[in-house]
Amino acid sequence: MQMIEQLCSDLESIRQKRPLVHNITNFVVMNETANAILCIGALPIMSHAAQEVEEMVGIASALVLNIGTLQPDWVDAMELAGKRANQMGIPVVLDPVGAGATRLRTDSAKRLLERVRISIVRGNAGEVAALAGIASEVRGVESMGASQSPEQIAQRFASAFGSVAAVTGPVDVVSDGSRTARISNGDAMLGKVVGTGCMSTVVVGSFAGVQQDPFTAAVGGLAAFGIAGEIAAGISGEKPGTFHTELYNALAAIGAEDIRTRARIELIG
Repeated sequence: MQMIEQLCSDLESIRQKRPLVHNITNFVVMNETANAILCIGALPIMSHAAQEVEEMVGIASALVLNIGTLQPDWVDAMELAGKRANQMGIPVVLDPVGAGATRLRTDSAKRLLERVRISIVRGNAGEVAALAGIASEVRGVESMGASQSPEQIAQRFASAFGSVAAVTGPVDVVSDGSRTARISNGDAMLGKVVGTGCMSTVVVGSFAGVQQDPFTAAVGGLAAFGIAGEIAAGISGEKPGTFHTELYNALAAIGAEDIRTRARIELIG
């Protein structure tokens, strides 16, 4: 499958080129996401001061914006960094954590979508649905349900905003409005550790740092992260603390053969 071989090539490119991924992210996951980026083979920088974000993003290969522990001045910095990234052709990945739960989160995510050219949005079904104007329920940062399927949500969001939508759940769905893919990798243990959604976003950002097509980058990042989750769960069983550690180990060890033999990707459009 051509897509599988491309993902293998992209993973190798990450290890060879070590793209710098600039993160403006939340306090809860800074350590987890920095480690995930390092383990997959890229380089992380956590920089959110408005005084330096434009300079910092100028030396990065990808920018990840995450509104998990939202503060208004951070949104200003996100916009500055995002606009600079747009000027330099650097891909921007948005994680709209908790969009739909409060007005501040929803409005902040929409502001970024309106003012910055976002390459990929990675969120759960409730978050992405809320931004696409689809009825949904978000409790805190968790999706409690949506009135449409993940495929419909992703396709509608992508068509409305011109960004690739990566909707994660039991089966991940990626769409750019014309192409849609289902990725059936992952394990229920990913829902037992705080921050795994944000970790999947930065792995997508790492792939975007070497892959110019946002659709392929999103599929690659989610497939690789899902496979790592499966490998980690196979070692840790139902022990969340052990799983957390083994997830890092699996991200560091995953290779092309793991993708070839374990990736479950279905292109449906």
